[in-house]
Amino acid sequence: MSEAAIVQRSPEAEAGHAHAAPTSFWALTLGSIGVVYGDIGTSPLYALKESLAAATGHGSAPLTRGMVLGVVSLILWALIIIVTLKYVVLVLRADNDGEGGTLSLVTLAQRALGPRTGFAIVLGMIGASLFYGDAIITPAISVLSALEGLKLVTPAFEPYVVPISLFILIALFAAQRFGTAKVATFFGPITTLWFLVMGVGGLLHVFDDPAILAAISPTYGIGFLLNHGTAGLFALGAVFLAVTGAEALYADMGHFGRSPIRTAWIGLVLPALALNYLGQGAMLLAEPEKLENPFFLLYPAWALLPMVLLATVATIIASQAVITGAFSISHQAMQLGVLPRFRVLRTSETEKGQIYIPMINWLLLFAVILLVVLFKTSSALAAAYGIAVTGDMVITSCLLFVVASRFWRWSPLAAGLVIAPFLLIELVFLSANALKIPQGGWVPLLLGVGLFVLMRTWRKGSRLLAELTHKDRPPLDAFIRTAEGSSCPRVPGTAIFLTGNAMDVPAALLHNMKHNKVLHATNVILTIVVEEVPRIAGERATVEKLSDAFSRVTLRFGFMESPNVPKALREAGFDVDAVSFFLSRRALVASAHSGLPLWQDYIFIPLARSASDVSDHFCIPEDRAVEVGSRIVI
Repeated sequence: MSEAAIVQRSPEAEAGHAHAAPTSFWALTLGSIGVVYGDIGTSPLYALKESLAAATGHGSAPLTRGMVLGVVSLILWALIIIVTLKYVVLVLRADNDGEGGTLSLVTLAQRALGPRTGFAIVLGMIGASLFYGDAIITPAISVLSALEGLKLVTPAFEPYVVPISLFILIALFAAQRFGTAKVATFFGPITTLWFLVMGVGGLLHVFDDPAILAAISPTYGIGFLLNHGTAGLFALGAVFLAVTGAEALYADMGHFGRSPIRTAWIGLVLPALALNYLGQGAMLLAEPEKLENPFFLLYPAWALLPMVLLATVATIIASQAVITGAFSISHQAMQLGVLPRFRVLRTSETEKGQIYIPMINWLLLFAVILLVVLFKTSSALAAAYGIAVTGDMVITSCLLFVVASRFWRWSPLAAGLVIAPFLLIELVFLSANALKIPQGGWVPLLLGVGLFVLMRTWRKGSRLLAELTHKDRPPLDAFIRTAEGSSCPRVPGTAIFLTGNAMDVPAALLHNMKHNKVLHATNVILTIVVEEVPRIAGERATVEKLSDAFSRVTLRFGFMESPNVPKALREAGFDVDAVSFFLSRRALVASAHSGLPLWQDYIFIPLARSASDVSDHFCIPEDRAVEVGSRIVI
C-alpha cells in the first residue's frame, strides 16, 4: 500500500462545479426516463402480483375484491407519498453542487455537523452497504421476472428461464468494460416506449371493472391493513416493491438535473405506472384467476412474445442503471476514504460520470449469478428485495433531517414535522419487510453487515496507518534547513514526492537521503486533496516556494473526479516529462498488540493489498515512478 493512498480531505470546500456543454431540457428529460426510471419502471412486472400473493398467503386464501382494491390503493399512495412528495419534491432539493446520492447527502450532513462527522459517515456507510444489496438483487429479479413471461407463451420455455437469464446477465456485466455511451443513446426512447405501452395496457383494462378507480382513495389501503392482520403486513412488504428505484431519482440528479427528472416523473412515469396498476387491478376484479401473472395477461396472446422481448430490454436497461450507480457510489466511497482505492477506468472522453471499476463489476456479477442460481424465480427473490431498499430510504430520511435542520437552517420542529411522516411510513415498510427475513430478507442484511464491517475497518485502519506513517517524522521546515545545510550531493533534475500530509517529510524523501545519500536540485512535496465537492472549478494547483531547492504543491480534486496528477501538474506549469515521482510502498504486518484488533488486521491488510497501484490511480507514468518500501506493524 502506498502512502499516497492516504489523501487529505478539506473540512470546507469552495462551491464550484465544472459543467459540460449545455444539453437541451427535453433531451435531458428523455435521458432521465431511460436511466433514472428504468428500475422503478420494471416494478409492475412483479409488485402487484407479489403483494396479492402475500395477501392470500400464496393461495391459501381466496382473492377478494377488498384485497385487490386495498393493495392497489397502497401501491398508488406509496408512489405519491414516497416517490413524489419525498424524493421528487423534497430530496431533490438536497444537492451538493448539483450532485446527488447517499454519499453526497453525507457530505452535506458533515458540513452541517462540523467536527461531529462520525454520525453522518456511519449512516452513509450503512446506506451505501444497503445500496449494494439493491444493485445485486435488481438485475436478478428484473431479468427473471421479464423472462418468466415466456412461460405464458408456451410452458415448454420454463426450463430455459434461468439459463437464459444467466446468459443475459453475464453478457450485460461483460459489456460494462466498453462503456454505455453508445447503448445509452437508445435507453431513453426504449424506456419511453415501455412506459407508453404499460400505460396503454393498463388503460385498456381499467374498464373491465371501473370500480377499481375507488382505489385512488387511501381509505381502501388503510382498511385493508386494519382488516388483514399479519397477511396485511406481509402484503405491505411486497407493496414496497412498487417504489424500488426511487433512490435513483436522487443518485442521478447530477447527470440530468432536478427539473428534467421532475418533469419526466409528473409528465409520463407516474401516470403510466398508475394506469398500469389500475388496469391490473381491474382485470383481477373481473378475472381473479389471472393472478398468476397479471402484468403480461394485460396483453392479447399475439402480443405476449413482443412484450416479453420489450420487458427483457427494459429490465436490462434497469439493471444497467443500477450497475452504473454501483460504480458511481464506489468511486465516491473511495474518494471519501471508506473503500480501498480500486482501479477506475474512464469509458468516455467526454462524459465524466461514465466509469468502469473492474473489481466491483466482477464481484457484482458473482453475487448476481449466485442469487439467480439459489432463488431461481422472481417470487423467491421478492422476499429479499424490499428490506435493502427500505433500509436505504430510512437512512436517507435520517440524513435529510440533519441537512434540513442544520444546513438549510430549518427549525428542528419544522424539519421534524416535514420528515417524520416519511420516516414513520418507511419504518412501517421496514418492519413489514423484516417479516420476510427468513424467506430471503437475510441476504441483503448479511451483505449489508459484511460491507459495513469492511468499510468501517478500512476507515479505521486507514486513519491508524496514517498516524503510524507520520509518527516521529521531523517537521518539514526543520528538515529543509538541515538538508540544505548538509553536504549531501545534489543531482540534477526534479523529484516529486507524494505524501498524505503536507506538513511533514515524505517517507520516500527520507529514505532517498538515507540510502541513496543524494538530494535532487529541485524537490517538490506533493499533496493530493479530495474536496467535499463533486468537481473543482477554477484553480486546481497551489504552489508554495519553501526554499531554493524545495516547493510544496497541493492539487485539489472533487470526489467525483479521477485524480490525473500529471495533467494537473502540466496545467500548473511543470514539465512533467522531465520529473521523477517518488512513491512510498508500505508492507503491512498484522499484530495483536497494535491499534487494530487482530481480526480487523486480517480484513484491512488484504484490502490494502487489493488496492490499485498508486501510479495507476494518479495516472503517473510507470517509467517515471520510483517506489521506496517500508515495513509497518499495524
